[in-house]
Amino acid sequence: MSVIKQPFLEQTASNLVDKDIIEHKDVSDGQDPARPDNAELKRAIEAVLFAAGHPVTYEKLAIALGTAEFDVRRLIEEMAMEYNAPSSARGIMLLTFDDSCQLCTKERFAPMIREALGIKRGGNLSASSLEVLAVVAYNQPCTRSFIESVRGTDSGYTIASLCDKGLIKPRGRLDVPGRPIIYGTTDTFLRVFGFSSLDDLPSIDALQQNGSGGDSTEVYSEGTPEEQLL
Repeated sequence: MSVIKQPFLEQTASNLVDKDIIEHKDVSDGQDPARPDNAELKRAIEAVLFAAGHPVTYEKLAIALGTAEFDVRRLIEEMAMEYNAPSSARGIMLLTFDDSCQLCTKERFAPMIREALGIKRGGNLSASSLEVLAVVAYNQPCTRSFIESVRGTDSGYTIASLCDKGLIKPRGRLDVPGRPIIYGTTDTFLRVFGFSSLDDLPSIDALQQNGSGGDSTEVYSEGTPEEQLL
């Protein structure tokens, strides 16, 4: 009968304790060893958005990264704070929307980008288009008749042009005689003007304080579309 020496028993016990500590740590950390850490996930998100050049849905990002959409939204929120901070050293910003997000260049670098890439300045919106956009943005959803009552002129062509550009779109019909179409802004509108949501629109008071006092269109907030028709 062999005799097991005490040091061997102590070493075996020590190994078992160490193994238990390691296993407990793995469980308590809740981190899958095969799953990338947050920093790596952020780098992957950045790479996808950079390569896409257009908005990518949170759902698609979650599928591509093999993680939950909730985690993607949380990481995007953190990234947006980093990219969009006034002290950020980046020349790009991260726009976030209800269901998607996109990387884009900061507005102040537009002249340099056009010069470097030989892009001709063009496609600017006319004054009438900007007027209609302002009315729709601050009063949506609103009808054509309401837009025209604010501007004091026919706006059918301008509304159609803005719809073609994807800056506004029909949001349904008003449940009143004639069932007029009601219009609202789009995600394209937000991207073009560098907003993440309509909450980023400057307040009407700020617009009035910063206005030139010229022939600018006043912006109204008249409640529901039904009230706008009264």
